[in-house]
Amino acid sequence: MKLPDGSLWISFETTRKGSATRLAEGGYPPYNVEILPAGAHRPEILRITLAVAGFSRDELDVSIIGCALHIRGEKPDEDRGDYLHRGLASRRFKRTFALVNGVEVRKAELQNGLLAIEL
Repeated sequence: MKLPDGSLWISFETTRKGSATRLAEGGYPPYNVEILPAGAHRPEILRITLAVAGFSRDELDVSIIGCALHIRGEKPDEDRGDYLHRGLASRRFKRTFALVNGVEVRKAELQNGLLAIEL
């Protein structure tokens, strides 16, 4: 999405450190980026939605450090017994999106296993 000065709101390259860091993130959790059209009383909004099923609000952190949006999830270590199959992810994750100056997080909400962040 372009701002009036021609700059972009967000970089879709998740890090500037190179492919090793992107591989470490491993595509988890999956996410969508969408543009919500301007309304009568609000400007156009960029929304990032991450699939974080199984994480509670206390286990998620959304912050802006410098010019980057950081989304982290960490579950406490739990030993729930022996699994015959364990297909549900319960690992920690970190997603980072580079932002231009002036972009702010308007709202972040967790609902039905989806974390939606509006910029």
